[in-house]
Amino acid sequence: MTAGVPRILVIDDESAIRKFVRIGLTAQSCDVIEAENGAEGLRLVSARRPDLIVLDLGLPDVDGQEVIEAIRAVSAAPIVVLSVRAEEREKIAALDRGASDYVTKPFGMGELTARIRALLRDRHAGPAPATHYDAGPLRLDLAKHEVTLDGEQLHLSRKEFDLLALLLANRGKMLTHRQILREIWGPAHEEDTHYLRVYVGHLRQKLGDDPAEPHFIANEPGIGYRFLDVT
Repeated sequence: MTAGVPRILVIDDESAIRKFVRIGLTAQSCDVIEAENGAEGLRLVSARRPDLIVLDLGLPDVDGQEVIEAIRAVSAAPIVVLSVRAEEREKIAALDRGASDYVTKPFGMGELTARIRALLRDRHAGPAPATHYDAGPLRLDLAKHEVTLDGEQLHLSRKEFDLLALLLANRGKMLTHRQILREIWGPAHEEDTHYLRVYVGHLRQKLGDDPAEPHFIANEPGIGYRFLDVT
């Protein structure tokens, strides 16, 4: 990041999409660089070290899913997939391979820039490990193992606390069912999505969060969960 200006690499073979994204991100004070294929995109990842990458999956020279893996071999920068592929399996594959978020075309520039801001904020928040998380009226204190909502303490089980801490630590980022289950329950439980549904349901109930109009935890059916960017 140069002088506080985030550098964003857009990898997409459609010049109209690149232009649309460039105009929107430039208006957000971002330095935008572009690539029209996977090979050029990977070269720029190494040469220009972008702070975030916006990646199309349908590239002319190599599939974007492979590009995600290649980027992850050399960079930890957040990757936002921007693709017409709306199938659940494509989203899960991209997120499991290392993508940070997935936006389906056609898309709104407001939504895309909001997700990018959230990812950049988390990336540049500093190296010190967090001791607590604040999200509007919600506060989670890792040291005290305590959660309060509007100043009132919530009584969570250990798994509920760990689940909430994981979602908050990745606020704004979509986590797949498999990622969450692996982190909270261990690799042997990666397919046990019923565990996750039950605990998310309990957590929502204690947070007073309506799944139809979520304020804290958003669900993408068949994919995973995202803690919303609450302020």
